[in-house]
Amino acid sequence: MPSITALYAGLYALLLLALAVPISLRRMKLGIGINDGGNAELARAVRVHANAVEWGLPILLLLLAAELNRANPLLLHVCGVVFLVARLAHAMGLSAKSGPSPGRFSGIAATWTVLLVLALWDVWAFARLLLV
Repeated sequence: MPSITALYAGLYALLLLALAVPISLRRMKLGIGINDGGNAELARAVRVHANAVEWGLPILLLLLAAELNRANPLLLHVCGVVFLVARLAHAMGLSAKSGPSPGRFSGIAATWTVLLVLALWDVWAFARLLLV
């Protein structure tokens, strides 16, 4: 069973909920049912959540594939923790302001690093089967 992926998928789902709640509260307060109604704060909150959703699925799928192909549990945990911290840093940075910020930069850099590490590991796992 892919219990390590389950852990990080569950934690990531909690992060997504934490990012979604302010959107719903802001929509109710402003009476905006769809899109952002031209409200910059709502638009940024929607973008923060959307960005988290966009990066979550590919990385969790790569993590799952690595776990199913018997990647070292330490590698999986390091990737999972770095990914969660990266997405949290990115969300905090983008929530604070639309322009560049240390949180956005470090979050993107760490997310891309995890994506690259898992992608390379998964390709190597496949190639390893061909060489046997």
